[in-house]
Amino acid sequence: MSIALPTLEEAVRSAVAGVDDPEYPGVSIVDLGLLEQVRVDHGHVEVGLIPTFSGCPALAVIADEVQAAVGEVEGVTSVEVAWLPGPAWTVERVAPAARDRLAAHFTVAVAITPRVACPRCGGRADEHSAFGPSRCRAVHRCTSCGEVVEVLRG
Repeated sequence: MSIALPTLEEAVRSAVAGVDDPEYPGVSIVDLGLLEQVRVDHGHVEVGLIPTFSGCPALAVIADEVQAAVGEVEGVTSVEVAWLPGPAWTVERVAPAARDRLAAHFTVAVAITPRVACPRCGGRADEHSAFGPSRCRAVHRCTSCGEVVEVLRG
């Protein structure tokens, strides 16, 4: 029985999935919904990413880490990483596993609906400040346990 080897595109996608968001160790940029496209042409790879917002301070770090990870893939001869102007990133792009990890390890809720649940106790978290540590996050406080909850929105 022979085992099918992954295609170069599959290997590249796997390498990108190994890159974590610098603010959330253990949460892949793929699971956060940043990977939009991968193009492979005779060893040349183009990776298109979607930023959570254009002023995100982590963009250069993420691009460098993607370039390094993809550059290590056997068969890749050159790598280009680009931040695409569209489609716009939204919280709907965040995978369920990433939502769970964000809640459990970073007290970050992903706000898809207006109601925000506290990742610690499940109680209602009300907006405390629309301005969090970055433009894509707000600060809420749980009305039940008092926990401060960052809310990823977009």
